[in-house]
Amino acid sequence: MSTDARPHVRSHELHQRASRCTPGGVHSNVRLPGPRIFFERADGAWLRSVDGHDYVDYLLGQGPNFLGHAPAAVLAAVNDACQDGVIFGGQHEIEVQAAELVCETLGWPDMVRFGVSGTEAVQAAFRLARAVTGRTKIIRFEGHYHGWLDNVLMAPDGDGWGTASAGQLASHLDDVVVLPWNDADRLADALASGGDQVAAVIMEPVMINAGVIEPLPGYLERVRELCTLHGVVLIFDEVLSGFRLGLGGAAGRYGVAPDLATYAKALAAGWPVAALAGRADLMERFGTGEVNHSGTFNGSVVATAAVKASLERLRDDPPYAAIEEHGTALMAGIRELGETHGVPLRAAGLAAAFHVSFGDADVVDYRSLQRLDLARYEQFADKLIDNGVWVAPRGVWYVSACHGPAELDAALTRFGKTLAEWL
Repeated sequence: MSTDARPHVRSHELHQRASRCTPGGVHSNVRLPGPRIFFERADGAWLRSVDGHDYVDYLLGQGPNFLGHAPAAVLAAVNDACQDGVIFGGQHEIEVQAAELVCETLGWPDMVRFGVSGTEAVQAAFRLARAVTGRTKIIRFEGHYHGWLDNVLMAPDGDGWGTASAGQLASHLDDVVVLPWNDADRLADALASGGDQVAAVIMEPVMINAGVIEPLPGYLERVRELCTLHGVVLIFDEVLSGFRLGLGGAAGRYGVAPDLATYAKALAAGWPVAALAGRADLMERFGTGEVNHSGTFNGSVVATAAVKASLERLRDDPPYAAIEEHGTALMAGIRELGETHGVPLRAAGLAAAFHVSFGDADVVDYRSLQRLDLARYEQFADKLIDNGVWVAPRGVWYVSACHGPAELDAALTRFGKTLAEWL
């Protein structure tokens, strides 16, 4: 529970109002456990609450604000584009330009379809994979996140995985096989024994949502070989990693191309848009009408203008070197603060997205991640927020194009203050 001594009078008033008309006072259960702080504005890497408190932001709206809050070039492009209309119920040139830019920037896909959320892009990928293969099973991995719908939302259940919400039917998970990640032999065994029933293998190519865990050397290459061998569609869920780890996302970083991949978050600098990209021989099934993929807001002027402006910014003025420098320095600074205060602080992952926790373990998958003291960090994250560092309780920190020396100093100063008060 927060012990923030700063007044939050206006936030409290707004939360009381929100709770009368909105369940829990929030519109996403992801925010339900968090502090009831209301913000009035955000700029670059900073948030400002309605009570006048500032926060250096390493949550980035759960990841989308990769260019920082309110990037001027993207705001201007979206504003200009929507002066002539927002949704036509027909086609427009900007959606063509955005689609061309996505395929050109990523390098590996032939075609792309736009949607609104990563969750629905995953569903489109599943439907397409099943149509192409004539099979039903989906192999996924422990701790990977693919959305909140009934056939993908899962939680640990004893020694296995099951439903994660009341009202979620267990039968909707009947066609899902859950395996440990980073273990190619387990996948090989599963495909050897039942590969003729498997339509797709889906994974976060970097396990960012839980732990920011990289694939072991050779793992993605082996997965690619196994999927090709067994005629299984390989789907990369790059909702978090896409365009964040480089222009080519995780596929580009590790040099392994999937058959299909989903994108969102960093794709459009905070606008609600997602994409499913893939090989033409698969994606064309949507175009013939054989496989249905629909949505009123798909490819809207606002969404595709944001995609186009965001990717042009990433292409023409790449922030990746600066992000690498900042994230590396921030992780090192956090570890140093842990040593100074005599606590086992772990900061590991990638510069653009890393994981902070207490403990020391060789983490390669979800199970080994549990060896860390995740609950202790969750409590500590509340105190970080009290001291003006906006972070996720699960330990993932995101770095944006707007994080620089001032933000690094503020983050480490406030982190150190929090440690000193907390111990």
